[in-house]
Amino acid sequence: MNKDFLKYQAQTTPHPLGLEVESAKGSYIFTTDGKKHLDFVAGVSACSLGHCHPKVVNAIKEQAEKFLHVMVYGEYAQQPAVELTKLLAEHFLKPLEKTYLTNSGTEAIEGALKLARRYTGRAEIIAAHQAYHGNTMGSLSLMDYEERQKPFRPLLGGISFIQFNQEKDLQKITKKTAAVILESIQGGAGFILPKNNYLKKVKQRCEEVGALLILDEIQPGFGRTGKLFGFQNFDMVPDIVALGKGMGGGMPIGAFAASAKVMDTLSDNPKMGHITTFGGNPVIAASALATLKEIVSSDLMAASLEKEKLFRKLLVHPLISEVRGIGLMLAIIIPSEEIANQLILKSKEKNLILFWLLFEKKAVRITPPLTISEEEIKEGCGIIIDVLEDIMKQQETVN
Repeated sequence: MNKDFLKYQAQTTPHPLGLEVESAKGSYIFTTDGKKHLDFVAGVSACSLGHCHPKVVNAIKEQAEKFLHVMVYGEYAQQPAVELTKLLAEHFLKPLEKTYLTNSGTEAIEGALKLARRYTGRAEIIAAHQAYHGNTMGSLSLMDYEERQKPFRPLLGGISFIQFNQEKDLQKITKKTAAVILESIQGGAGFILPKNNYLKKVKQRCEEVGALLILDEIQPGFGRTGKLFGFQNFDMVPDIVALGKGMGGGMPIGAFAASAKVMDTLSDNPKMGHITTFGGNPVIAASALATLKEIVSSDLMAASLEKEKLFRKLLVHPLISEVRGIGLMLAIIIPSEEIANQLILKSKEKNLILFWLLFEKKAVRITPPLTISEEEIKEGCGIIIDVLEDIMKQQETVN
């Protein structure tokens, strides 16, 4: 399969991990060579309830037997999408009340940018250094990483940058600013949490000048941080929130939400100011609805904080300088990029799936399903410690 995979399917890196997947269930991925791999990544935070959760699978099957795609977004009332957006409104904080369903997180970012410019009538968008919001042209424009941007210029204009957690930069937010867009927890930069009420202070500055605050919840969202949404840990509410990844239980979906006053500006002058054919697809919405119901009706959110404590207790080693993050959005910081690469690749050989972060090369991602058990956590952390021990012994031998 790998031969055809490399020949016919477009690649994102020169050297993909290349696991030949046979099936997946719970916290494990099974490959065609008969091996069982413990998944500490969950499809990069996407499989909130693990692989093939029965309630998600049943919701998909039941909806697939009723109807699939019937009309472009926003024209027909379809029960899965209506129930999903209603349940989201019940768990958002006011004034967030209307949700626009999309096909992915980066598409949600694109919609949020358009909405902010449409509502404010302004052009300037302010993003953060080392931000990651996706890879479509608008989302890529929010990334101040020349190596990634240069091959695709010219990008979206009117973008400027501030430093995350630097209050002195807030004066750069002015009456020319349509929106400030931030990750509620910076992902690619190394799982950086806001400090000293930073998000509240950004929101206050936006209110002073009439700008909107967009928060990207694509990674923290849906219970991973102990709250349904990461921003709920920081005692504030954005004007627009973008969602994705863990929202769909393993199915492709995104969304952006705002107050009715803000969101309704996309429906007129011009009509169809934002359009998608497959956004709100009934099968995908049914999967997301089942996922959301399970997360809010169970103890998974509270349990994620207890599981974080277990990870922190077990992940103690001379080659681990820090465990960053909150809940089950964690990253271990290793002395060098080389050691981080070794840890990920050697763990793969021992049937544990880890992954990289985009900008922080010394970080190793740990974002397992919310449903992961304590025994599975102990199993995986044991592999990490064993691999680090081997690496440290090799270093001592060389020295």
